[in-house]
Amino acid sequence: MKIKVGVVQDSPVFFDKEKTLDKMEALIKKYASNGCQLLVFPESFVPGYPRGFLFGAKVGSRTAAGKALYAEYYKNSMSIVGKDMQRLLKLAKLHNIYLVVGFTEKQNENGSLYCSMAYLSPTDGLLGVHRKIKPTGTERIIWAEAAGESLVTFNTKIGKLGGLICWENYMPLARMSMYEKGVEIYIAPTADSREEWTATMKHIALEGRCYVLGCNQYFTKSMYPSKYQELALDEPEAMCPGGSVIVSPHGKIIAGPLFGASGVLTAEINLDDIINSKMDFDVNGHYNRNDIFDFTINRQPEIKVEEDLKNEG
Repeated sequence: MKIKVGVVQDSPVFFDKEKTLDKMEALIKKYASNGCQLLVFPESFVPGYPRGFLFGAKVGSRTAAGKALYAEYYKNSMSIVGKDMQRLLKLAKLHNIYLVVGFTEKQNENGSLYCSMAYLSPTDGLLGVHRKIKPTGTERIIWAEAAGESLVTFNTKIGKLGGLICWENYMPLARMSMYEKGVEIYIAPTADSREEWTATMKHIALEGRCYVLGCNQYFTKSMYPSKYQELALDEPEAMCPGGSVIVSPHGKIIAGPLFGASGVLTAEINLDDIINSKMDFDVNGHYNRNDIFDFTINRQPEIKVEEDLKNEG
C-alpha cells in the first residue's frame, strides 16, 4: 500500500492560537490538494515552543512575571474539547486527510499544561492523544508528565500509527512500547534541531523497521513578537534551524533533512517495504528473546482500530 505523507517544518504565529490555526488551515488545504494523506505538525506548534524562556523560575522561587507569562501561555494553549479541536477535525474531514498535531494542551479540569500530539482521522475524528511522559530539563517547569495510558497507537486505513515526542525518543523502553504494537509509521515531532537528531531518526527506523517522520519547527529569534524579544537575548538568531526528515524502514533518508528554511517534506511511502525489511531484523519478532527478557508496560492502551477496519474484520 502506497501512501503520500507530509512533514511540516514551519513557524507558528507565536503565542497566538487563532492566527496559528489560520496558518495550519492554509497548509492543510494546500497539501491535501497535493495528494497528502497524512500531514504532521511539529512539537508544540500551537501556540509555539517557548525556546529561551525562563518563566521566572529558579531553585526555591518563582517570580510574579514568570507566573503571568505562564498564564498567557496557558490562555493560548489548546484543549482537546471545544472549538479549536473541532476546527481541526472539520478540516481533516473536509480535506480527507489524517493529521498529527503537536500542541501544548490545557485540560479544563486543572491548571496544568502537557506537551501533546493529537491523532485526527478524516472519518473517525479524534483518535487519541499522546502526552509527553517525560519533559526534558526545564520543560518540567511548564509541562506536566503523563503516564502509561498516554502511549497510544492506532490501526488506521493508512497503516499503524504511533510515536513519541522529542527526547522521549531517547528512552529505549518507550520506543519498545511503540514497536510492540507494530507501529508502521512512527511520528517524532521535536524541538531538537541538532544534526545528531538525524542519526536518531535513522536508528529508530532501523530498530523498529518502520517509517519515521521526524518533524521540527523552523524558527528564528526575530519571529518572536517584540514584547518577548528580551526573554531570549542570549539565544542565537537561528534558534531552531529545523532538521525535519523522513526515513525508510531500512534506515535510508527519503526526504530531508531540511535545515535553515521553512518547508514541507513530502514522500510516497510503501508499507510493503516494512515486511521486506523484517526478513533480516524484527525487534518484535524473530530478533526478540522472550525467553530471556520480560517487558511490561503499565496501563498502555491496546492499539485502537478505526471503525471501518473493524467492520471489514
